[in-house]
Amino acid sequence: MKIIIVGGVAGGATAAARIRRNTEKAEIILFEKGEHISYANCGLPYYIGGIIEEHERLFVQTPKAFGTRFNIDVRTHSEITAINLKQKEVTVRTADGKTYTESYDRLLLSPGASPVRPPLKGIDSEGIFTLRNVADTDRIKQYLGEKEVKRAVIVGGGFIGLEMAENLVHAGVEVSVVEMADQVMGPIDFSMASFVHEHLRRKGVKLYLGQAVEEFGRTDAGLEVAFKSGIRLHVDMVLLSIGVRAETRLASEAGLKLGEMRGIYVNEYLQTSDENVYAVGDAIEFPHPITGKPWLNFLAGPANRQARIVADNIVFGNRVKYEGSIGTSIAKVFDLTVASTGLPAKRLKQMGIEYLASTTHSASHASYYPGASQMSIKITFSPKDGKLYGAQIVGCDGVDKRIDEFALIIKQGGTVYDLTRIEHAYAPPFSSAKDPVAIAGYVAGNILSGKMTPLYWRELKDADLSGVTLVDVRTKNEFESGAIPGAINLPLDELRGRMEEISRDKPVWIYCGVGLRGYLASNILKDNGFKEVRNLSGGIKTYKAATKPVGLPKETI
Repeated sequence: MKIIIVGGVAGGATAAARIRRNTEKAEIILFEKGEHISYANCGLPYYIGGIIEEHERLFVQTPKAFGTRFNIDVRTHSEITAINLKQKEVTVRTADGKTYTESYDRLLLSPGASPVRPPLKGIDSEGIFTLRNVADTDRIKQYLGEKEVKRAVIVGGGFIGLEMAENLVHAGVEVSVVEMADQVMGPIDFSMASFVHEHLRRKGVKLYLGQAVEEFGRTDAGLEVAFKSGIRLHVDMVLLSIGVRAETRLASEAGLKLGEMRGIYVNEYLQTSDENVYAVGDAIEFPHPITGKPWLNFLAGPANRQARIVADNIVFGNRVKYEGSIGTSIAKVFDLTVASTGLPAKRLKQMGIEYLASTTHSASHASYYPGASQMSIKITFSPKDGKLYGAQIVGCDGVDKRIDEFALIIKQGGTVYDLTRIEHAYAPPFSSAKDPVAIAGYVAGNILSGKMTPLYWRELKDADLSGVTLVDVRTKNEFESGAIPGAINLPLDELRGRMEEISRDKPVWIYCGVGLRGYLASNILKDNGFKEVRNLSGGIKTYKAATKPVGLPKETI
């Protein structure tokens, strides 16, 4: 069997190696239009920032070493320009402009995705970059070394954009992040992103949220970035991190079916509309395991899993089904770790899916053991049966471990009750006897059972408080250090003796620091005859972060 693979990074190289492990009899040709294969594209920002010092550490394998070890014909600087499905052959263009054809029995497409470059005036000016591959990295690194870059603008506040913000700050550059949305980190909800906004500003990053770039210009002083709002920034470098677009031109021109999201259509075996052609990675669309609706997922982990599956299906026939991806992702943003899996509240709302949400703030390990830090966790789940839809975490330590646990439960179709059944390894340096994941499950269970009725920060922010009694159950000192306007202070430990101060004719809304004391207070009031009692989810910690205006940096006001 002769197998041609198009694309030599995550999906393509993994599939090629797995195919060879499955059989010594196949002829495998791997085409890559760039110079490198199997490189660590997720590590590129850290090389630019100097965290990864050696250029060679970005490469998992060189083309020569990979080809030798796995007996694979690796052809770099070779772009596939056309596919003839009837003849079962591809057209190849080499770096010197020559073309030739190569036949196949099975074809695997792993073309990836390309950075979005909107057709803005001046976008091709010197000093404007995208970051997607090693060549991009080398150009940026060279520019930083040759030019005196003091100020940079990153257009787009996604995961890569913020990783680059951190690394440019490490390199001594003043960084501004421009984002059209009202928040950074699109996969998480606004309330969770608010913690990231606060941290970025503390690290000196200037945020321009709700701002759109109109054009770029080149002046004697450097680059000028003009916003539609009229703001103009003068900088030395621009990084475009607006997003990526699935590379489907080759498949489309060949006549392969594209899906609703304009990605390459594949079935459950990762087979395209042509039985001899398979596809993996950023370019394919696949039904979301929760919604069943097609979506595009630009992550390396799922691409590698798809590659392993497709290698088995090519060699042994279609016997392994791909279950889909829920988009589990994580990023380091200075001292914070930001992670997400499944569906956030905003996406569920957009899709018309009923949900409940819970926000908790727990210590990364036993609070009495030195070094514990708080992590904020938000989960979304079904109001009918508690099926877990999504989870988001912002914290400093232990975030990666917990997001993986949430992801496992979601992928298994589990519920919030399953979160409480996970048996965690416990010792004070690592966790608490009640792990943050279990606490999230317990709180969600209380909401589902009606034991606690949540109040969400947006409801409180937009409410007319004349019709409710807002009660702060923190201590007097906490209350005096900053309270929500309109609240009365009845500390939890005094509540039983002061209940007569609360009207029984109006709903009672309770809040505390993070939600625990509010929950205890709501139990007390409910058991003493108060009918409409709600507790602020995530407490004043979430409310203050979510309602604090980001505003524009001082020099632009």
